[in-house]
Amino acid sequence: MTTLKHSHNLDVMVEKDVVTHRSARQGLAALRIGFGLTFLWAFFDKLLALGYHTGVDETGTLDRFGDAAWINGGSPTFGFLSFGVPEDNPMKDFFNSMAGDAWADWLFMLGLLGIGIALTFGVGIRMAAITGGLLYIMMWLASLPLENNPVIDDHLLGAVALTVFALTLAGDTWGLGKTWAKTNLVRKFPVLR
Repeated sequence: MTTLKHSHNLDVMVEKDVVTHRSARQGLAALRIGFGLTFLWAFFDKLLALGYHTGVDETGTLDRFGDAAWINGGSPTFGFLSFGVPEDNPMKDFFNSMAGDAWADWLFMLGLLGIGIALTFGVGIRMAAITGGLLYIMMWLASLPLENNPVIDDHLLGAVALTVFALTLAGDTWGLGKTWAKTNLVRKFPVLR
């Protein structure tokens, strides 16, 4: 690590050292795990209708483990793609057209599960960044025009965070990234890192 010495004998890290510093790596790992658990929670909430986002109808009635649960025939994409896309969104018809389609439900749920597992355990971070970034961008496009800012929202910030995790190999700290990287599969296909 490169440090600068001040006259008071304090070491000061410079920019290129920050991502290698233990506390910076731990901060990235904590953020990565937080994002992973968020994706996993969304998966289980939609799978089982746990009542936090899925399982509460438009009147506010709670129906945990009820008809809204994916395992009970509910659609994890129908609500957002049917009612969550603003009326003045130029792609409203496109998003509405896939609402509740089985292929969209399966892709969405497999994406939530895969991205959640990858981020939580620190394996496949590059693939999680690609697929999660695509999911976030699609959700951002479906949210246009934004209510609080003309360009930036939590979906774009999520896509940026996933990119940072991939670029910094954030799965190596508090995760299985180093072990995963040594497998023959990942050595043959580095995008799986």
